[in-house]
Amino acid sequence: MPEGPSIVILKEKVSYLKHKIVAGASGYADLDMGAIAHRKITDFKSWGKHFLICFSDFTVKIHFGLFGSYQLHEPKKVNPKIALHFNDDDLYFYVCSVKRLEQPLDEIYDWEADVMGDHWKPAKALEKLGSRGDRQIADVLLDQNIFSGVGNIIKNEVLYRCKVHPESLVGKIPKAKLKAIVKECRNYSFDFLKWKRNNELARHFEVYEQKKNKGSGKEVHRKATGKLKRNSYFIEPVQKLYN
Repeated sequence: MPEGPSIVILKEKVSYLKHKIVAGASGYADLDMGAIAHRKITDFKSWGKHFLICFSDFTVKIHFGLFGSYQLHEPKKVNPKIALHFNDDDLYFYVCSVKRLEQPLDEIYDWEADVMGDHWKPAKALEKLGSRGDRQIADVLLDQNIFSGVGNIIKNEVLYRCKVHPESLVGKIPKAKLKAIVKECRNYSFDFLKWKRNNELARHFEVYEQKKNKGSGKEVHRKATGKLKRNSYFIEPVQKLYN
């Protein structure tokens, strides 16, 4: 599943299409394609893992889920969920969720929850953590209402950086550690963005999908943790369990 930094890269890649007129739209999404044709794209936005194609009075939301992808210029050999056709170019989206949003985006999205956004508020994230004291930190880091854009890669790498075990209960983690986790969610997201742009992201993984840590040679454990049962990667006893 693409995480926040990958959606930022998509937004950058398609920025040249901003203010262009959509000549036509196609695909098998449950959407009125005719209502998109001959409309000008006013902006591209992102909120965490959501990619937003903005028109003057509505927005098309793309969520890639586990298997979604996109392609510029040339189509794949499978049918797109939605494709936008311009006079001199094309943009294709595959195996994703597509929804038309009628409300203004400011009424739908909490921009202060987007870890990569200009309006990110770490203090607000820390406050929300306070009401989730009985939950495991590995689950809470994937809560998009608190950490929009954080996915399993960022979760695991942040907890390794902060030396916190993924099964730690939020309410038992010292406040200084929680502050460090919140800070690293943003820091690591921008590191992710830099490495992804340079096609070297996997080279920098410390624990995610690793058997041993590259720097120390210590064994990396893998376990489906929390209620979400998402894979967590961690090093014992380097990452302290707070319970």
